[in-house]
Amino acid sequence: MTKTILEARNVHKNFKQGPVTLEVLQGVNIAVATGERIAIVGASGSGKTTLLQILGGLDRPTSGHVLIDGKDIHEQSEQQRGALRNRALGFVYQFHHLLPEFSALENVAMPLLVRRMKVSEARDLARQVLERVGLGERLGHRPDQLSGGERQRAAVARALVTKPQIVLADEPTGNLDGTNAEAVFALMLELNKELRTSLIVVTHDMRLASRMERIFAIERGILTESTAG
Repeated sequence: MTKTILEARNVHKNFKQGPVTLEVLQGVNIAVATGERIAIVGASGSGKTTLLQILGGLDRPTSGHVLIDGKDIHEQSEQQRGALRNRALGFVYQFHHLLPEFSALENVAMPLLVRRMKVSEARDLARQVLERVGLGERLGHRPDQLSGGERQRAAVARALVTKPQIVLADEPTGNLDGTNAEAVFALMLELNKELRTSLIVVTHDMRLASRMERIFAIERGILTESTAG
């Protein structure tokens, strides 16, 4: 039986704008199994990114629960939440968010150093995953010396270097041209199968979404499942 690794239960998120309350998420429920690939699609402003941030413990729901490996991430202390994120989650964004003053190797090693891993071990693991994503010849290059596709592959390597249980990706190919977008997305699907890491991707691109196992659409704050493919 496949284990549920992430679950959202009746998640609501409201924002106040003066006297008006905006209901961004209305009772969202979703369960993600180990190794599963899920797409979340919806129009701009539909709440996709807000949901992803709540699932990743980066934003708090107004009400409801998010369980990661059986633990409610929003009931943890700030320190516990940070440790759970570092252990269980990897994040990939539309913009790579690599630190400009560090090399690709140093950027990818960073999450391991946060875990207080020895520098030599962190660099060895970072090198291995960068080689795996095709950047073995670019280890010493800073982000401004890498192409757009290379920067995003480095960002994928950074998300996966800790061998997280879940990768949360927000428009991971939205800033790339067609060829690079295809290469990065194919790489993420390949690594998902290889590492059995669950993959949750927010995208507006239905061609990418159709390659996932399940597709959820969000509209007016309500999440519903549609048929993949």
